Amino acid sequence: MNILDAKHIFSYRKYWAQRFGTAHELPMSQAEMDVLGWDSCDVILVTGDAYIDHPSFGMALIGRVLEAQGFRVGIISQPDWRSAEDFNRLGRPNLFFGVTGGNMDSMVNRYTSDKKIRSNDAYTANGEGGKRPDRAVNVYSHRCREAYKDVPIIIGGIEASLRRIAHYDYWSDKVRKSVLLDSKADMLVYGNAERQITEIAHRLASGESITDLKGIRGTVHFVKQVPAGWTVKDSSDIDTPGKVIKPKSPYLMEEQSVCSEKQSEAQEQAEPKSSKISNAQRAKTVIRLPDFDTVKDDPIQYAHASRVMHGETNPGNARPLLQKHMQRYIWVNPPPIPLTMSEMDGVFDLSYSRLPHTVYGKANIPAFEMIQHSVNIMRGCFGGCSFCSITEHEGRIIQSRSEDSIIKEIEAIRDTSPNFTGNISDLGGPTANMYRLACKDEKIEAACRLPSCVFPGICENLDTNHTPLIKLYRRARALKGIKKIFIASGLRYDLAIESPEYVKELVTHHVGGYLKIAPEHTEQGPLSKMMKPGMGTYDRFKEMFDKYSKEAGKEQYLIPYFIAAHPGTEDEDMLNLALWLKRNGFRADQVQAFLPSPMSIATAMYHSGKDTLHKVSRRHDSDMPIPKGIKQRRLHKALLRYHDPKNWPLIREALKNMGRSNLIGNGKRQLIPAWQPKEGGKDDRIKGKGKTFRTQRTEYNKRGAPAKRHSKNNR
Repeated sequence: MNILDAKHIFSYRKYWAQRFGTAHELPMSQAEMDVLGWDSCDVILVTGDAYIDHPSFGMALIGRVLEAQGFRVGIISQPDWRSAEDFNRLGRPNLFFGVTGGNMDSMVNRYTSDKKIRSNDAYTANGEGGKRPDRAVNVYSHRCREAYKDVPIIIGGIEASLRRIAHYDYWSDKVRKSVLLDSKADMLVYGNAERQITEIAHRLASGESITDLKGIRGTVHFVKQVPAGWTVKDSSDIDTPGKVIKPKSPYLMEEQSVCSEKQSEAQEQAEPKSSKISNAQRAKTVIRLPDFDTVKDDPIQYAHASRVMHGETNPGNARPLLQKHMQRYIWVNPPPIPLTMSEMDGVFDLSYSRLPHTVYGKANIPAFEMIQHSVNIMRGCFGGCSFCSITEHEGRIIQSRSEDSIIKEIEAIRDTSPNFTGNISDLGGPTANMYRLACKDEKIEAACRLPSCVFPGICENLDTNHTPLIKLYRRARALKGIKKIFIASGLRYDLAIESPEYVKELVTHHVGGYLKIAPEHTEQGPLSKMMKPGMGTYDRFKEMFDKYSKEAGKEQYLIPYFIAAHPGTEDEDMLNLALWLKRNGFRADQVQAFLPSPMSIATAMYHSGKDTLHKVSRRHDSDMPIPKGIKQRRLHKALLRYHDPKNWPLIREALKNMGRSNLIGNGKRQLIPAWQPKEGGKDDRIKGKGKTFRTQRTEYNKRGAPAKRHSKNNR
């Protein structure tokens, strides 16, 4: 069987409980279960989010997929985690608990990149903060175990996916164990989980034990030993790291004490390397990563493990990974096989109410307000940006819905949404314009190990044809009752310029005055570490954008987004970016500082101080600049907001230290003035003060619309 063949997720024989039919909304209480005629739930999903029955929310999507298989699924949303009482709310599940922190990692949700507690939570009724614990997956799993000791616990979602192996944790500034151990769960599912959770549920329902479920793609589980018939390949055979400092080999299956660094070096030299493996053996090969005790103390070995893990993310060629944690071994199976278009349609066509659960009444849930009239047309991203977690979670292969399925959802929004005014807020996904893009050759795609299809340039094997997306846009906006369709997802402008017809279509019909794009930086140093295109590509796109806006008779603007304090960024880089912003008339109101999310490539750079896009070494001349100190990170953010008087003292001090005092003054070519307004007072010299919007361009007013031009009659 071809490695990318898989059983269709809707081809399983339905579970007997299908006779109860489809619930208008999945139950959150015993009373709702009684109305449905249920005496128990087969699966209970525990989530850190408010329950919104919409396919943009993971628990709703997984719940509806399992319901379509015939299972009775209940939801425990934002339970009180201080005791196990709330986890008894729906009784004992017949098959398993499914646990997730929610649509966002619980730590990212609660803390800023400066580790300050956020005041609100977009995934909670009325935006109220504090409704979920830190490391929610761990806490929820522990409470489920307290409530019902014998019920299997399966963890998943973004928080679990990005912690499937030993990982650097920014908030505690240390390497932590796989979340499978810390949560004390039985199994972890990573990535988009429809395929693996469907198989797991059916196999448990057929009488198999959770401990019998080995080798399911997209899952992580424990093993006592390497199964018979498997060949173990050391990760050092794939990517040789620098010389090991710790006085033991990280690749021995059992601990071995040595008494000196000299002994350790001799042992490392004497350690046998794995022999070359034939193609026939390759399918039964597992890659042994450095163990937890090694990577937690050795940043170079951590960087090495990260490089090897990221090389095993293509479903077409990935091999299992093995990592020892004290006396236990975790087995990371290859990524799940992407859903076909038919399966994607089936998932998104399920009976979602597309509304928050009725228990919330008229409460405002900010995340729902943002997406209620948007349509997800695809998933996955082959951009490979080093700071982004999309690839680690959803994979590089684009999974698209059919045009008919997307149109059907737009019509459902039009016909059923109580607040619909005729505007679709977005047709997109992780990116706006990767719909139905793929490698030209499936064999090449299955063999590829490159981290990106578009960096350092667009791969010659990538099909960049935007025609299907253009056709979709035209059909969607021709629907009766649809006034306007906006594109709000981030645009890959390096791909867009490959199709001038697409750019013209987008600019003419789908931009509401401004279009957000993400160059992330202007300087080659940080851009090369981010795996982002240079500003020449931005300039070419801007030229096309301005041209087609003028032809359409519209005054429209690009709104670029940038990241401060990314690994590889020096103070001079941020200064040059600030000068570019001023020269081009941009004022950022809210800025983003790099946040090292677990398992990303950039996080490995942040922790190790090395460029992990290349082989890592212990030589100091291979170190790269990492803005870690609080003062330096604040400076980098301040330079993005060069126009804010509160930042001027810090910037002045930095400019003097950098020998750039010439940039202090009132001239157009100078960055900040030499004077400082009185605190709390007004100063007429501060032009534009009082304009507040997310990313501010000087032509924009508070609502994001072009500012009115002053004529002689209204001065």
